[in-house]
Amino acid sequence: MPVIPAIETLLASIPSQSALAEMSLEDQRKAGNEGAVALASVVAEDPREVGTITEVEVEVDGGHITLRVYQPENSGPHPIHLYYHGGGWMFGTIDDPFVDILCRERTALAGYLSVAVEYRLAPENKFPIPLNDSYAALEWIAEHAAQFDGDPTRITVGGGSAGANLAAAVALKARNENGPAITFQLLEVPALDLTASSPSVEKYGTGEYPLSQAELQACIDGYLSTAEDAKNEYASPLLAQDLTGLPPAHIMPSEYDPLQDDATRYAERLRDAGVQATLTLGAGHIHGSSQFTKLLPEAAAWRDEAIAHLIEHAKSHSITPA
Repeated sequence: MPVIPAIETLLASIPSQSALAEMSLEDQRKAGNEGAVALASVVAEDPREVGTITEVEVEVDGGHITLRVYQPENSGPHPIHLYYHGGGWMFGTIDDPFVDILCRERTALAGYLSVAVEYRLAPENKFPIPLNDSYAALEWIAEHAAQFDGDPTRITVGGGSAGANLAAAVALKARNENGPAITFQLLEVPALDLTASSPSVEKYGTGEYPLSQAELQACIDGYLSTAEDAKNEYASPLLAQDLTGLPPAHIMPSEYDPLQDDATRYAERLRDAGVQATLTLGAGHIHGSSQFTKLLPEAAAWRDEAIAHLIEHAKSHSITPA
């Protein structure tokens, strides 16, 4: 189907990436954060009420990270959802209103203990530091789940774009290192092959839609130290030789998105490896438009589908969502 009409109108109001590219990295981050606040006020539904929100500082190798923990209003133990924000590994924060809204939704509507992870950003912190931070968050919440009325035997991971890349890589690392058990992956518009060589990159990365091929490559270059790193399975989960034994996944790509092929190919490879994997293509969506829940009925439907999968997963593990 064509791009959702309301998205076409919105695209005309978004600042050009060429203008942002002329700024310093610090100014780009500031502009991006301010832009997210302004955009969310127009296109996103109001934040849901939850029980308690707690921030914790976690010591990691070479520094520390912040976790923001959203607890449901009712008593648990609750299934846990670790959420890794997007932003091309170089941008984004748990203070982004879209991240806050999403975590509140998954807590209020699906009954999960949601944990937003403030991993350290590239290029100051190159691969694998953001991944190691993300994995450290998994280990920490598994060890301290009872402190927040969470169940460490029922941990799910999720994220959008670069965050989905980290979520998938964390699942691989946990399997490989016999780490905390992850029971489900919810991967939205995931970047899973950092060689960026798929047909959808060529087709939808022209600059007509958000996330051009040049922007994608700039983020990859900022994240990785060498081109060879793109072949590492923790940078490009799609390129992992062995996907057996990974947790079930639901994958949600957008139609007009350079990353569409990453999602479809990963779902196919997971199924070929005997892993339960489902996929829903966001028809008419561009990269990131699934968050426009006040503006687009199609985005609200996307949100509801993600929630439904989390609830269904909780039920299958004998958890009664709030």
